[in-house]
Parts: sequence; structure tokens; C-alpha cells
Amino acid sequence: MIRFYYHPAPNPAKVALCLEEMGFAYQPLAIDTRRGEQFSSEFRAVNPNAKTPAIVDEDEGATLFDSNAILLYLAEKSGQFFCEDTAAARGQLYAWLMFIATGVGPYSGQAVHFTHHAPEPNDYAKHRYQYEVTRHYAVLNDQLSEHRYLLGDRYTIVDMALWGWAGPLSFIMGDDIWQRFPNVKRLQDEINARPAAQRTAELRDRFSFKQEMDEESRQNMFPQNFAAAP
Repeated sequence: MIRFYYHPAPNPAKVALCLEEMGFAYQPLAIDTRRGEQFSSEFRAVNPNAKTPAIVDEDEGATLFDSNAILLYLAEKSGQFFCEDTAAARGQLYAWLMFIATGVGPYSGQAVHFTHHAPEPNDYAKHRYQYEVTRHYAVLNDQLSEHRYLLGDRYTIVDMALWGWAGPLSFIMGDDIWQRFPNVKRLQDEINARPAAQRTAELRDRFSFKQEMDEESRQNMFPQNFAAAP
């Protein structure tokens, strides 16, 4: 059994999709980040960085945090949704997965923050991160103009990693953004139609997460705004 520490956000979503696609037995455990549950001593014992997702593979005695590390671990464990067993194929998988891990994810997160949650308007930061999100998705769209999936004809954990972040793209960039990236939308629509993705979408309805972005939520989500300067 795999214990899966979950909150309905892009990084946990891609791990949920991976678990569903691979058919692992898992127990989802809600971590309500707006209530500050990520800072509990119990969860910090699993992930010292106090962020979701994380898993504990009880059968293997393995504990992992960081969504991309989890995707790699589950692919190796299951033997599914990886690449061909060649150095060239592995190189492409690692490169595109890290492109999403170090580019798409962080820049998207910062774009969300400065567009929707910054305590004061900051046009420079908003422009910088929205520009970088657009640039990253242009790279992805170009890759998908030549391939069905990011690695070619094989659906892999790299596509799952992108799916997690592409879902809220219109929230980040506006409703018209999909017109600029039709190949990314084509892949997103294909994955959304998969039964595993539909089960993943239903997962959030099994829990009651806090929705309000009140003072408590802001302190828990953005503690840097309330902390003294180092």
C-alpha cells in the first residue's frame, strides 16, 4: 500500500494521475495547506520541506517527496509509462521531465502568486513570470507539433507531469491562452479523456478542503509575508 499525501494542486495532481494510470493501491491522505496542516510534525516527518505531494511506499519502506522524484520512482517500480531502454531515450525523458520540473512548474507557480496573491501589485514580477510561462509553453507546443506525446509516440510520466501544470493554465494566463498553444491543448484534452484522469479529478471531491483565502490561509500559504527579515 502507498500512502499518498494529497492536496488539489498541480504537483499532487500529476502524482495522483500516475498512481491511477499504473493501478497502484494507494491511500489518499488529505493535507489542507490553507489550514496549515503541511506544518504538522507528522507530515514534516514525511517531507521536511512541508509541501505536498509525498508518498510512503509501505511495501518497500520508501518515503519520497517532490512530485518529479515520485513520478520517476513509480515508473521504475511499475515498469510502466517510462521510455525505451536506451541511453538516448532516457536522456530525452530526463531532459523534458526536468524542463517541466525546473521551468514550467516554478515559473507557473510564481505567475499565479504575482497575478492573484501578491499583497501589493508588482507589474515587473507579473510580466516576468507570465512572459516565462508563455515562453516555456511555446517550447512545449513546438515539440508537440511534431510528436503525439512529448517523447514521441509513447505516453509517459513526462506527459503526466505536464498535465498537472497545464490544467490551471487559463487561471494563470487567461482564457484565450489555449488558442496560442493548440498542440498542448490537444494533448491535455486527450489525457483528460482517459479514465485515470477522470478518477483523479474525482479525488478532490472525497475531501473537504478549505476554500477561503482569508488571513489564516495567507499566513499558511505565504508565510514569508508575515516573517521578519532574516
